[in-house]
Amino acid sequence: MSEVKEDIHVMIIDDHEVVRRGISEVVERADGLSVVAEAGSVEEALNRAKIVRPDVALVDLRLPDGTGIDIITRMAVETPSVRPIVLTSFDDDDALAEALDAGAKAYLLKSVRGAEITEVIKAVAAGRVLLDERTITRRRADHDDPTADLTPSERKVLDLIGDGLSNREIGDRLGVAEKTVKNHITSLLSKMGLQRRTQVAAWVAGQRAAGWRAQN
Repeated sequence: MSEVKEDIHVMIIDDHEVVRRGISEVVERADGLSVVAEAGSVEEALNRAKIVRPDVALVDLRLPDGTGIDIITRMAVETPSVRPIVLTSFDDDDALAEALDAGAKAYLLKSVRGAEITEVIKAVAAGRVLLDERTITRRRADHDDPTADLTPSERKVLDLIGDGLSNREIGDRLGVAEKTVKNHITSLLSKMGLQRRTQVAAWVAGQRAAGWRAQN
């Protein structure tokens, strides 16, 4: 007797009830997705997450008692199985970098299509890290190909950062010293016009997200 695959359980966190209802309708219409909880504040979200243990949480950045970053940071400790997705109206590089650094698995703007939201939920639940197309396009704006000047070694380091490896793990994988890895990262950051390692991870995630969508 074959097992019936359980729906992906989704929690929606936004301080506007009308917005929550709208997102909930979009999610519930999709095959394989089920909304198991809603919340309008940081504390309400954290308390409910402990009870329902959702697979994915859609998190707005601005809430009455804090921010979505607060939720993502605390969920990483209190309910680490939850994979958070930022769903916000803030089209901001700093917010994106901070969200990804805190542990967000995707950063979506509320202007995206409903179908894209459900696609990203399913992909994140399956273990992917994604960015929406508008964010990717904006981050590419100043560079047609920011990796054009990278050396073969720097390209390998770039890919491994995208895989979530630490500097030490990258060194072990490539058979070089950790200091050499740090030198490669310093160089590729300069060539790509970026400032932080998390921005590199975000850029790689964006490239892979674009490829994933093109295949579906």
